[in-house]
Amino acid sequence: MAEAVVSSVLQNVREFTTQEAKFLSGVSHQVEVAQTELQLMQGFLKDADARQGQDETVRIWVAKIRDAAYDLEDVIQTYGLKVVSKKKRGLKNVLKRFACIFKEGVELHRIGNEIENITTRISDLRSSLQKYNIKELTTDRDGGGGESSLQLHKRLRRSYSHVVERDVVGLESNVEELVMHLVKDENRHQVVSVWGMGGLGKTTLARQLYHDKKEFCFKLISTTKEQKQEIKDMTDDEIAKKLFLVLREMRCLVVLDDIWRINTWNILEIAFPNAETESTILLTTRNQAVATLPNRNAFLHKLQPLNENESWNLLEKKAISERADIDLGMYTKKRELGMNMLRHCKGLPLAIIVLAGVLARKNTVGEWERVHENVHEYIRRGIGHEEEYEGASWVLALSYDDLPYYLKPCFLYLGHYPEDCIISVSTLTKLWVAEGLIFLRQQRYGSEKTMEDIARDCLSELVEMCLVQVGKSGSTGTIKYCRIHDLVRDMCLLKAKEESFLQINYSLQKNTSFVAAEAAQLGKIRRLAIYLNENADRLVSSRDETNGDVRSLLFFGLKEWRPKSEKGLLSPLKDFKVLRVLKVEGLCAREVDLPGEIGNMVHLRFLSVKNNNIKRFPPSLGNLVCLQTLNFRVQSGRVVIPNVIMKMKQLRHLYLPWNYRTKGKLELSNLGHLQTLYNLSSEYCDLKDVGRLTNLRKLRIRVSSSLQNLEEILKSTGSTLNRIRSLIVFVENNISEEQAMQIVSSCRGIYKLKLQGPTAELPKDLRNYPNLTKLELDYCGLSEDQMGILENLPNLTILRLLGEAFEENTKILVFSKGGFPSLEFLYVSKMHQIIELRVEEGAMPSLCRLKIKYCKGLTTLTDGLRYLTNLKELTITRMRRELHCRIQEDGEDFYKIQHVPSLVIGEPGDF
Repeated sequence: MAEAVVSSVLQNVREFTTQEAKFLSGVSHQVEVAQTELQLMQGFLKDADARQGQDETVRIWVAKIRDAAYDLEDVIQTYGLKVVSKKKRGLKNVLKRFACIFKEGVELHRIGNEIENITTRISDLRSSLQKYNIKELTTDRDGGGGESSLQLHKRLRRSYSHVVERDVVGLESNVEELVMHLVKDENRHQVVSVWGMGGLGKTTLARQLYHDKKEFCFKLISTTKEQKQEIKDMTDDEIAKKLFLVLREMRCLVVLDDIWRINTWNILEIAFPNAETESTILLTTRNQAVATLPNRNAFLHKLQPLNENESWNLLEKKAISERADIDLGMYTKKRELGMNMLRHCKGLPLAIIVLAGVLARKNTVGEWERVHENVHEYIRRGIGHEEEYEGASWVLALSYDDLPYYLKPCFLYLGHYPEDCIISVSTLTKLWVAEGLIFLRQQRYGSEKTMEDIARDCLSELVEMCLVQVGKSGSTGTIKYCRIHDLVRDMCLLKAKEESFLQINYSLQKNTSFVAAEAAQLGKIRRLAIYLNENADRLVSSRDETNGDVRSLLFFGLKEWRPKSEKGLLSPLKDFKVLRVLKVEGLCAREVDLPGEIGNMVHLRFLSVKNNNIKRFPPSLGNLVCLQTLNFRVQSGRVVIPNVIMKMKQLRHLYLPWNYRTKGKLELSNLGHLQTLYNLSSEYCDLKDVGRLTNLRKLRIRVSSSLQNLEEILKSTGSTLNRIRSLIVFVENNISEEQAMQIVSSCRGIYKLKLQGPTAELPKDLRNYPNLTKLELDYCGLSEDQMGILENLPNLTILRLLGEAFEENTKILVFSKGGFPSLEFLYVSKMHQIIELRVEEGAMPSLCRLKIKYCKGLTTLTDGLRYLTNLKELTITRMRRELHCRIQEDGEDFYKIQHVPSLVIGEPGDF
């Protein structure tokens, strides 16, 4: 990954020196020479990265290059930011100014020497290239320079059509479905793609289809010696033409197994006719872009993990002897242990087979118990039987090795997160941007997309390559949450350790730490993830000499963690001089102040103290001029915020506390890069400032007092407000209700609207908002006639009605015929005054999900639910016990919902 690091450093340094050129004039020559050395190095890093897995000396060389690149970036930016800070402060006293100039001269000389020393290190490393036989590659890594680790592993895993696997489990239904698309004329597709992560059994499924004697008839023709020689003498073009004619004239099944890249298909495509053919291609791949071939009648089949029973059947077939005299008690105990161990496999056939290979030679229950104690390592590495059953990690690592260099650091960053963690994509993409990882991809897009949009594209690529799983998608189709398979995470940590990318520390009690993965770490520690538990007595180990090189510090662990002493709880963070990312969320249960030393972390791009009990923030925050994301959403009562945010001109995302105060009005008008602004208060902020935030896309505003000259302000800010895509308005009292709706009326481009607090009437032209797809009404107290506005919103797909969304005397909520034409999800919760949800025939024709919760006034379900023929999922929970009884299978209302495929009926409420 040295190629990614060096490319990222070069881009970051270019960006910084362009912005702060006048403050770097004293060392500009040294900086230019250092950049040139890194540029000369870039071409050799493709070969070095490809070979370091098999050559320890190359791995050491690569680690030294990474460290030199990071050190260069740190020195240049540290000096530049220090000069910027001094110039802006200025000095009135002439004598002090002369003394300062002298000190600056000494500092300049020192920094110049440091940059030259690093440049010499890089130059010496480049001079040693010949010794390591590292070549300069200007083409794709696989184009030359010897066999890479990826190529070797692919060759070792090469599949052959004559090999028939025994003990295949869980593929029967897959075979039946795919056969229909391969041979049945009414369903047949030109291309049938099997897509899924490594180890899911794609090749096994392809073999099962190839050898399916019920459906496929083979006519094998042996070539003569003359024909073999003729083929050998053909050019690639001649072979492609010959194959093309055969496939067009005959009905053939062609199996292309394990195609990794779309470029591979582009080379092969000319050999396969696209029209006037009855031949079919069966293709397996880990890459969705390959699976969905353009200009082909393709069917995409995503292979799923095995369920619990299928997993046990596979393990049993491969690990337990078929002897008839097996002891029943022993079998029962082994099954119990086996089922527990299978939870670590998460339905991945590769992992189950690796585990079975280890267990197959272990006959006693005691031996199974010993494997059970350390099952994760057995699955990951296949320890004890490496020669026969290699672990799952190296197979999964093929996907990592095949990643383009700009995606590798993005993937490795996922290693920060704990096992089974649901990852917020919004936060993850901001972290990637803050670390400068997206610069590598931005070069392809230019300025047509925001960095956050590019980051989401990178995440989508990782999803398409089956390294990341989608957790939950939003109303517009974007991914909101994601996760990674446990074994993929293991592989991620292993690679992160090999690349010196990340270290994980567990519990900092008594200076003990545990480093994830066992590969030898080379180079300085640049990123730390700290997992706190009840034994931890502090956040970080102070006076640790490695702290000064850490760029990313993320904390995970207990909510409302209570250390033995609050004294200096956050102060040790001051040792992290070049920190770019600091995420300390949900840890401090007691009230604390954020220490003034936080202002020394001038490199910070991302700072989140969300859900901590912080009551006061220091003025030194104004020193953090590089901040892109600042998350102040703390749990304290009324928080004191210094009026220094205007100094953070690079800010892109600002999350203010829900309840805060400040001296005067917060000045925000010069934050030209700001995209997200949460909890803007009409009391402590000037709405005029919003008009100058031309990049603003998400706004949450708290209207708590009457705004003077609002119409004039809205008129002047109209073009900016129309660019907002997500709007949340909290109305604190009835006095400001009308003005809140005026704000809504000025944001006509919104996709998402959330209203909280008294709102008797919605804007009458809401139906003319072209993009509005998601609406949430929370304790608004709408009058009953407002339902007419809601049901005529043409593009609304998600509607959430919470609390007294309608006024207290609204007892019946009617969904009229033809209303809500596009609605797909309806959520009703805590609307206690409602006694009937009436659904007329023809209402909500597109509804597929309905969730009703905590509505104590409802005692029965409407008969109109029978009309919702597209309803796929119905959730009823925490309702009256009487209603819960009526909708059971033997209940009198069950006929109303029996057509719904997925019924989730939770516990009744306590009322």
